[in-house]
Amino acid sequence: MSKPETGQPADALSPLDGRYAGKLAPIREVFSEAGLMRERVRVECAWFLALREGPAAASLRDLPAAAGGWAQSLASDPSATDVPAIKSIEARTKHDVKAVEYWIRDELKRRGAGAAQLEWVHFACTSEDINNLAYALMLKKARDTIVLPALEAIGTLADSLAERYAAVGMLARTHGQTATPTSVGKEFANVAARLERQRESLARVPILGKLNGAVGNFNAHVAALPSVDWPALSARFVRSLGLEPNTHTTQIEPHDWIAEYCHALLRANTVLLDFARDMWSYISLGYFRQKPVAGEVGSSTMPHKINPIDFENAEGNLGLANALLAHFAEKLPISRMQRDLTDSTVLRNLGVAVGHSVLAYQSLGAGLRKAELDEARLGEDLSRAWEVLGEAVQTVMRAHGLPDAYDRLKEFTRGRPVDQAAMREFIGSLPLPPEEKERLLLLEPRTYLGLAPALARRRS
Repeated sequence: MSKPETGQPADALSPLDGRYAGKLAPIREVFSEAGLMRERVRVECAWFLALREGPAAASLRDLPAAAGGWAQSLASDPSATDVPAIKSIEARTKHDVKAVEYWIRDELKRRGAGAAQLEWVHFACTSEDINNLAYALMLKKARDTIVLPALEAIGTLADSLAERYAAVGMLARTHGQTATPTSVGKEFANVAARLERQRESLARVPILGKLNGAVGNFNAHVAALPSVDWPALSARFVRSLGLEPNTHTTQIEPHDWIAEYCHALLRANTVLLDFARDMWSYISLGYFRQKPVAGEVGSSTMPHKINPIDFENAEGNLGLANALLAHFAEKLPISRMQRDLTDSTVLRNLGVAVGHSVLAYQSLGAGLRKAELDEARLGEDLSRAWEVLGEAVQTVMRAHGLPDAYDRLKEFTRGRPVDQAAMREFIGSLPLPPEEKERLLLLEPRTYLGLAPALARRRS
């Protein structure tokens, strides 16, 4: 069983807000309802200030310093947003973005803004102008400050284990059967290399945004102020938020980039899911032992048990995350004609997928730190697997032109035990040059590692 967090609500519908709440505070800060409200406030205030420096310069020239300073502070850091006040307004309006607009107008008015000046709040915007930018900022922050560092930490840990165990031989298990030896370190290096590639792919996903009105054509903007270069102003504004402008949209930003983001995260998660299953299998084989933790219970009836729960927890959470990410990538780019509302409830669950992903990363890290390599157990398996040298022997025979090399080794090794004496007797009978025969006679399963030790030290 997974370990619960103490002091968390037992009646939470989602375990992310109950059992695992203590592990996911950074995720809730970004993706909660409050987090979404704060980013909406940031975008609204930033747009108000962009208009103040542009087409609304004359109207907002006399904006009181208290009002301008307040808007600037929230555009830079919306943490002071009064979320309960906004939710109170929403209870009346039944519209969440309009509630943000009304709250900002009320706050500016309290600080001396005039009636005409307040009309520049949410100017020419549809709700999706605000929402798409808010979600883009949330996903960017989650990726750059939480997900990428967490993936990098796992990759760094895998690389350190690769270096530590670079030359420790281990039987490979292709198809689950005894196969050519590898090194423990090389297997960790494989994971680190795969994860690095997927992490870089996620980091490269461009995060887009749009501010272009009800159906993406600047209709209201041009009707009100036809002399303004609205596409240029919009692009500058989107870039000022650290995002890339999408110039061609309907009412909604089409979410293609969110699909790319989800697919990239899904691929990284898939690498780690594969890794979690392999670690579970290596523990099952006895190649790794798990350090006992004082006070922990592995089984309610079997006192000796130390179960690989960290890797099982990681696998389960990665599966949940990837199911959601795949749905997001499939659904979000589809919206009927100029828009429908099916994306709204789906977008609100982005943080759930990220939350399950981060939980999995934490579990993987914990599991790896508790796993201890049992080199003696690895050695036992290698010492009983002299048949794996059949690959080396038949390949050397081929290189020297000996006929039927593969078939001869197949007949000698397949479906029968082969020990050191039998293998050396077979090698001794071969018509090979003496130096080649001597080289093969010195070979052992534990040293038949090819370039695995060098490949494991990929950072050296």
